[in-house]
This record gives sequence, C-alpha cells and structure tokens, in this order.
Amino acid sequence: MYRISPFVRHFAFALLCGAGLATLWVNLSPETYYDFIESHLVEIDLPAWMWPGTVTLTPFLVVTDILMALFFFFIGKELWEALILERGALSQDRALMPMGLVGAGMAGALIAWVVLAALIETAEEAGFATGWQVPLGTDVVLAYLFGRLAFGAGHPALHLLLLLAIATDILALLILGLSNPNLSLRLMWLALPAVASVGVWALYGRRPPPGASERRRRAGLALWPYTLAGALSWFGVAASGLPATLGLLPVIPAIAHADRSFGLFAEAETFLHDPLNRLAHLLVRPVAVVLFLFGLVRGGVDLLAFSPTTLVTLASLWIGRPLGMVAGALALALAFGLRLPPGVRLADLAVITVILGCGFTVPAIAIDASLPGGLMQEAARMGLAFSLLAGPLALVLSRSLRA
Repeated sequence: MYRISPFVRHFAFALLCGAGLATLWVNLSPETYYDFIESHLVEIDLPAWMWPGTVTLTPFLVVTDILMALFFFFIGKELWEALILERGALSQDRALMPMGLVGAGMAGALIAWVVLAALIETAEEAGFATGWQVPLGTDVVLAYLFGRLAFGAGHPALHLLLLLAIATDILALLILGLSNPNLSLRLMWLALPAVASVGVWALYGRRPPPGASERRRRAGLALWPYTLAGALSWFGVAASGLPATLGLLPVIPAIAHADRSFGLFAEAETFLHDPLNRLAHLLVRPVAVVLFLFGLVRGGVDLLAFSPTTLVTLASLWIGRPLGMVAGALALALAFGLRLPPGVRLADLAVITVILGCGFTVPAIAIDASLPGGLMQEAARMGLAFSLLAGPLALVLSRSLRA
C-alpha cells in the first residue's frame, strides 16, 4: 500500500485556519465580516439566453463557485483513477462494497434529518424536510487528518476512508444540484462540457498510435488544451444550474493519464508526468490557498446561533450516517456476500463511520443552497462546527478498540 502524500494534511490545516479566523472575525465584528464576504467586486450583464439576470461577483461567490472547482477537480481525479486504472481501488467488482456504504450512509443522514426536523420545530419559515441536502456530504481533507491519526500512514482503512469521503462529497454535490427546482431547460447547457470533453479527448487525450510523429506525441503532453476545455466545461455546468464547483469534473476522463493507480493521493504519483498528474501537481499549492479562503468565507460560526436546527444537523451526521453505513454493510454482506477490503476490520469500519460524521466543505455549500437565510443557516453551520468533534471521538474509539 503506497503512502499518502503529506500535502493532504496541509490542506486540512489550511481549511481549519481559514475557518478559525472566520469564526473569530464573525463573533468580534459581524458587520465587517459579512460586508467583506458579500462585497460586490464586479457586476456582469450577460444575455438572457446565457444566464438569467445580472451576475454579481462577491468574494463568497468567487471562492465557492469558481475557486473550489479546482479542489473538486483534484479529488475527482483520484476517484476517476480508482475507477478506471489498473489496480484502482474501485476497479472491477471492488466498487460494490464502498459504493454501497456511500449510498447507505447518505440515506441514513437524509432519513435522520427528515425525521428529526419533523419532530423538532427548526424554524417558522421551514417546510417539510427543508434542508435535507445539508447532511449528505462530509469532508475529505478533515477525514484524512483524523484518519491518519487513527490508522497511521499507509493503512488500508485510511485509503477506504478517503475513498468513501471523496465519493460521498461528489455525489452529495450532484444531488444538491439535481434537487434544484429551477433547472428546467438550463440543463441543455450540459452539452457544452460534453462537447468540450469529447473534443479535447479526440484531439489530444487519446494515446498516440504506433509510429506517431514526435510532434504528435508532444502535442498529447500539452496542458493548455485541457485548461481551455476545463474553462468551457465549468461555464456549461454553472449555466446549467448545477453546482459550479463540479464544473471541471466532466473533462477529467478526457485528459491523458497513467496506466495504473498507485492509490489515493499516493506519494509515488509525484514521479509521474502524464498530463492528468502534472495538472494535479500544479494545483497542490493553489488548492491549499483555496481551502483557506473557503474556510474564511464559509466557516464563520456565530457562537450565539444555537437552535433546534443545530441538533438536527449534528444528529444527522453523528447518528444517521453511522447507522446507515452499519446497516448497509450488514445488508451487503448478508445479501451478496460482499466483504470489506483486505486489511480492514469491522473495528476499523466503526472508526471510519465516526470520522465521516464530520461535515464541513460540502455541507457548508449545501446550507446556503437549501436552507432559508438568517438564523436557520447559522444554526446549521454551528451544527457542522460541533460535528468536527467526531474526529477526536474517533481517535478515542480507535485507541480503545486496540487496547
């Protein structure tokens, strides 16, 4: 099992530093904090057929919808390699148990939210199941941070944890976008990322045929065609009404890549020079800055915002998701005879389910898209902050299970 590169840990620290600074700022001077994240940088008038209304760029929007697309490209690349490369963690039938756990965990979180929100009045403006998309996601970089402390570097359970976190976050964002009631004909814009991806694959992404010229081989190593295709893909996804943070994912399969997988975020990939890995290497430092900025604009927690929504958010992540994953694992084992990956014990799965009770990046995005503004959003954000205590709880559980 290849070691995971240390830059993932740096991502987690950058995210927590941004969120810590934001929390301090919003509690000391809430007016200046909200003025900062909502300040109008520029207003762009686009044709109605291209975009409904005027686009107002704010620090909040720039970070969430534009810059965070780089982070999801980064983790989407790892999921794609796990699916299609030789020795990938999800290649062939190895995907069945992890994907079953992902679906079961999300279903458990959703059911817990709906049931608890119906039993507890969360806000006057909330209808039935309002905000059910919030607890579906988790947090990849914080999962790695706590998982590495619990399992150590290179442990198979750490790789399974990362795999589940990546798949959960991407699927949660997709569900968030598809649950938008205002999609309608805007989904036709998805033809743009499809055309951009197929075009760049046909011209540059395919493996050069035997006997190809040196010029043809060099053209296949260029990065600018993929950058242009990525920009077109991002615009198409954003215009379609789906979360713009997913905008770069359609182009990933079109990028020339290595033949085999070394594991999620493997340190060995630093020695690979195919276009997909080169793009990932170039993004390491920018993504760390992006995560700090995301923590700054999305991670501010108002310490006076506690309400029933806080409890619903926390219970969905801490109770609903773990129970769903445990039930899913048992059902898959009994019905289909599926087993956990080699080297992963049931005790390790228990620790994994607790760590995945942390919610930050994707749930924070879902809060603003699915909950009424004001106190209910701030209360849910406080629930996400409390959910990070699942990390230390997982460490305690891990040590007690080893004893």
